[in-house]
Amino acid sequence: MKTIDNVLKRHREHHPQISIGLFFILLGVALLTAFNDWLNLGSVKEYFTWESALIFTGVLLLVNLNFVGGLALISIGGWFWIDDRLGYIPDLMKTIYWPSVIVLAGIFFIISSFVKRRKRLQ
Repeated sequence: MKTIDNVLKRHREHHPQISIGLFFILLGVALLTAFNDWLNLGSVKEYFTWESALIFTGVLLLVNLNFVGGLALISIGGWFWIDDRLGYIPDLMKTIYWPSVIVLAGIFFIISSFVKRRKRLQ
């Protein structure tokens, strides 16, 4: 039983070099975006805030197949980033944002359970 758990765990985990490589790719894209001001935010320091750090970490978690944790960090960072940029949260967004995040989290839980069940059967 213990060897089956180890095999399943090994299939689920990424090799550390892949995660590091993905980190550098995403960091490079973030730096290109900041230095070229593709989002029209202004100076480079406007791109690298605590909100963008949450979003960046969430994207890294998504890329490493940690869907719910990634979605949570992106949602929290996005909420505060929008509030910081606009100065307020639009009324429509207040009514649909968090329920949509919760629905997406539920979908991710269901998909991950099917993936785990399928790996166990193989």
